[in-house]
Amino acid sequence: MVVHSELSDDEIDRVFHALAAATRRDILRRTIEQEHSVSTLAADYDMSFAAVQKHVAVLEAANLIIKRAEGRERLVRADPATIARARTLLARYEDLWRSRVHRLDAILAEASASDTDTDTERD
Repeated sequence: MVVHSELSDDEIDRVFHALAAATRRDILRRTIEQEHSVSTLAADYDMSFAAVQKHVAVLEAANLIIKRAEGRERLVRADPATIARARTLLARYEDLWRSRVHRLDAILAEASASDTDTDTERD
């Protein structure tokens, strides 16, 4: 089995598209906690079974959930590997932005120190 540590651009697009809808985020949360049948999931939403199936299909296309057949039921559970890969990507973005904020803080501190030095020379 080959494990890819990074998501491709297409995979990233699918993950963020899947997470853009509150219902899909809720389905993902519920399937992290435990495996559910699609019909059990559908019972808790004010929408048709077909609409919930479509939400599940979007999550499945993003590899955020895994669907399997058990008799006539389709059971879904979250895929922790893809969730971890998405988390790693977001952590990289967070590190990038923190680095930029730290550099900006340093530049502003330098400018502030320079202004203080100029004010001291005037006195």
